[in-house]
Amino acid sequence: MAFLVGLLTGVIASLINLAIENISGLKMLQMVNLVRGKRYWAGFLYFAGVNFALTFVAAVLCVVFAPTAAGPGIPEIKAYLNGVDTPNMFGAPQLIVKIIGSIGAVSSGMDLGKEGPLVHIGACLANLLSQGGEGRWRLRWRWLRYFNNDRDRRDLITCGASSGVCAAFRAPVGGVLFALEEVATWWRSALLWRTFFSTATVVVVLRGFIEVCRDGRCGMFGEGGLILFDVSDVTVRYHVGDLLPVTLVGVLGGVLGALYNHVLHQVLRLYNLINAKGRLAKLALALAVSVFTSAGLYLLPFAVPCTPCDPAFGDACPTVGKSGNFKQFNCPTGYYNDLASLLHATNVDATRNIFSTGTAGEFRLDSLLIFFGIYCVLGLFTFGIAVPSGLFLPIILMGSAYGRILALVLARFVRIDHGLYAVLGAAALMSGSMRMTVSLCVIFLELTNNLLLLPITMFVLLIAKTVGDAFNPSIYEIILDLKGLPFLEPKPETWMKDLAVGELAAAKPRVVTLQVIEKVSTVVEVLRSTPHNGFPVLDWPRPGVSELHGLVLRSHLMAVLKKRWFLTDKRRTEEWEARERFSSTELAEKSGSIDEVAVQLTPEELDMYIDLHPFTNTTPYTVVETMSVAKAVVLFRTCALRHMLIIPKFQGPEIAPIVGILTRQDLRAHNILGAFPHLANKRKVH
Repeated sequence: MAFLVGLLTGVIASLINLAIENISGLKMLQMVNLVRGKRYWAGFLYFAGVNFALTFVAAVLCVVFAPTAAGPGIPEIKAYLNGVDTPNMFGAPQLIVKIIGSIGAVSSGMDLGKEGPLVHIGACLANLLSQGGEGRWRLRWRWLRYFNNDRDRRDLITCGASSGVCAAFRAPVGGVLFALEEVATWWRSALLWRTFFSTATVVVVLRGFIEVCRDGRCGMFGEGGLILFDVSDVTVRYHVGDLLPVTLVGVLGGVLGALYNHVLHQVLRLYNLINAKGRLAKLALALAVSVFTSAGLYLLPFAVPCTPCDPAFGDACPTVGKSGNFKQFNCPTGYYNDLASLLHATNVDATRNIFSTGTAGEFRLDSLLIFFGIYCVLGLFTFGIAVPSGLFLPIILMGSAYGRILALVLARFVRIDHGLYAVLGAAALMSGSMRMTVSLCVIFLELTNNLLLLPITMFVLLIAKTVGDAFNPSIYEIILDLKGLPFLEPKPETWMKDLAVGELAAAKPRVVTLQVIEKVSTVVEVLRSTPHNGFPVLDWPRPGVSELHGLVLRSHLMAVLKKRWFLTDKRRTEEWEARERFSSTELAEKSGSIDEVAVQLTPEELDMYIDLHPFTNTTPYTVVETMSVAKAVVLFRTCALRHMLIIPKFQGPEIAPIVGILTRQDLRAHNILGAFPHLANKRKVH
């Protein structure tokens, strides 16, 4: 199954690459031809019109058919692998819209990448393969039942996420480490080789497409998106004196990354208010950003002077038609427009141009400052609109620009190639924003194919992450919080040690319990009146004495009601009777609405009984009421729980066998502080 995930992810990623590169390349080529013919208004209208149409297709698909396909999808994957239910996130509609939408959105020239969508596409493929499809198209093959459990589904989605990163950067080891460092909450040795197997398959598929497309069989621009940002031809030499400018790159990367996170947080809050107004508001916002982007990318190159070509470059300067560092654009023969070389290219080609080595004098300082400024603005205002989008490449572009700028400003002190400073700047800004180190280090090494960069890349990443952590959380943590996803961090707050789970349970409404043989009407009323997904089940072994029998899930109760497996009198059923009536697939299906089921029940059926013995988990996780909340959080996260039962410290005939029940929402810091505001002072002290 891991092989299939890698194979399909690699094929789809290659096709997306081919589509984006050819659409973008042909669009740019036609626009440049109009500009060279002095038809400037026609060039702008063509450029903006094509971008508008591509954005319209991507936005309509997301707004109408699959709203959850908008954005990168990585925060939702991270939340799901943490134990959060993310409905309508990994289905067939999301997969189809993500594929078509990412082609349209990235081809439209907006400041977003295909890396996040590829991670989501890999996760969708993994989910659909593990479940045999979706809805009425689901396959019922017997061997698929082995994957119909939460652990294997999580493992395959992790494989899909790592395959997506590998497909985006051609970085198989980086993809595995990304899954380990950023998205997976629970990791084990078996998952390591499965993700590696998936990413290895992706690399083989990508290599096959490169060979096929090498001779132009995939279109004029088909090869572009599959090529590494290769700087392996540069011998990297650095000395002790280089540590100061390299340290400055790391510090600025951390500061700028934290500032980017802060401003993007405010922009996303504003966008949430706009998007809440309805579909038309979402569509209008996306199209407005598209028009603004087209205007900026088209007009800004006219603001910089033309640069004469160095005779040493021969026919390579100026570049006419396909991608290159020396776009002629509006310049006469023998001159090139360096800003057009960066803005009038796909994001991948722009990155390749700015990473290019031996080009210290090719990009002017004012052009780089304009490029950095416009991409900061576009990066902040593009993410969050209703199209599939990724953060990786926009941050790489911003970081590489400020790396080049630093290299030009500190030219007297810089011995390292300016293109390599662009690589370090991109790595620093990504670490300052996303707070990853190991996976980013390996991804950049695989991207640039230069192992000699390893020591200073590690140095820069560590500095940027340390500086960024001093200001705010990572960008994905901010997005998780904005989306209201109850993600549990690996380390609980220090003040949680001062609060017992019994006190937390006392601040909640009284726990709702069921009897081990319960009346149908009572079960229906409990399901109607509470949104809970699990209920403690009590047994009465002798009169006046109750004990905790276990925990029953809402989905199991709904399955019993749907099948009308009722008893006319109170009696215990045998397990074989339940196995004959219910399959594991039926019990695992989503429960649906209680009102739809209850309305079909007759008054006679409501007076009957349900034996919960066969459906009760008799060994649920329990904690004593005196346990600290900090320990409970660690246990809850480590064991991937949905419910945790609290039992009393002392047992007795007059003492209830259950104190309360904790869910993920109950253990979130801001929810606890809402019930115990005095703990906020301790939070500030710590």
